[in-house]
Amino acid sequence: MTHHTLLLSREDVAGLLTLEDCMDAVGRAFAMAARGETPRAGVLGFPAKGGGFHMKAASLPTGYFAAKLNGNFFGNRARFGLPNIQGVILLADLENGRPLAVMDSIEITILRTGAATGVAARHLARKASRVATICGCGDQGRVSFRALRLAMRLERVHLWDIDPGAAARLAETMRAETDLRIDTVSSLAEATRESDVIVTCTPSKRAFLGRDDVRPGAFIAAIGADNEEKHEIEPALLASALVVTDSTDQCATIGDLHHAIAAGLMKREGVHAELGEVLSGLRPGRMGEEDIMIFDSTGTALQDVAAAALVYERAVAAGRGTPFVFAA
Repeated sequence: MTHHTLLLSREDVAGLLTLEDCMDAVGRAFAMAARGETPRAGVLGFPAKGGGFHMKAASLPTGYFAAKLNGNFFGNRARFGLPNIQGVILLADLENGRPLAVMDSIEITILRTGAATGVAARHLARKASRVATICGCGDQGRVSFRALRLAMRLERVHLWDIDPGAAARLAETMRAETDLRIDTVSSLAEATRESDVIVTCTPSKRAFLGRDDVRPGAFIAAIGADNEEKHEIEPALLASALVVTDSTDQCATIGDLHHAIAAGLMKREGVHAELGEVLSGLRPGRMGEEDIMIFDSTGTALQDVAAAALVYERAVAAGRGTPFVFAA
């Protein structure tokens, strides 16, 4: 019997995976991991001139294993006209190791990251949240906005970027999708101080959001820090908040949490919960209306395998993708 492997392009992935379905899949995967139904996800990082590579791997008890290799080079767009983050995901059969699919990772990385933001906002932000600020107006800012719309009843959104043109372009896109009030801002602190929800999705290597920039009861999704050098949230702000991680082990190594630990303001044991523990009812989420909640999101392979499995199943059902054989 000949076993085929599916080759799926970014266009294939985008046509098969919606953000809403990705939120459902990612939420289920986080809860499974919290209940001990799947091994802890793993990550390896390899520095390179101008960027680096990271490889993440995880499995699901539904029979899938996925490994993602991404290159992160934040000068790519300006230097080469290439995406700053690009790579591939290998999805395999967990029972026998057979490669089921090789797929582009760009769309999955963007969607599964936004999905985690939406899931966390739904469970950790105050129910009456209406105003949001998005810091960083690239692809992740766009998807974060859409995820927040699925998670809550927004009325107003502030957009901030070190490149005002990026904020203006995202505002134009968002205004075409919704009748919400969309503002571009030059003063980040003024925007965040009146926001119920703040999303930071930048490649910053220097913290820019501090304790005085955040109102009581705010929810912050800190997305940008996914290696040791990146840093968005001041350690004092983390130390004053209830911190929920996607993976505490990973955040203590490469997330904003690791900067707070290095500064001596937090310990790993000071983390309130992992998101999966909240979703599965093992730990409480928000404790009070005045609590500042921070979701330290470094991005896990658990999200990748959940999204990739859904893409593969839909591709098989729809007859989409290019089948090929590694070996006869």
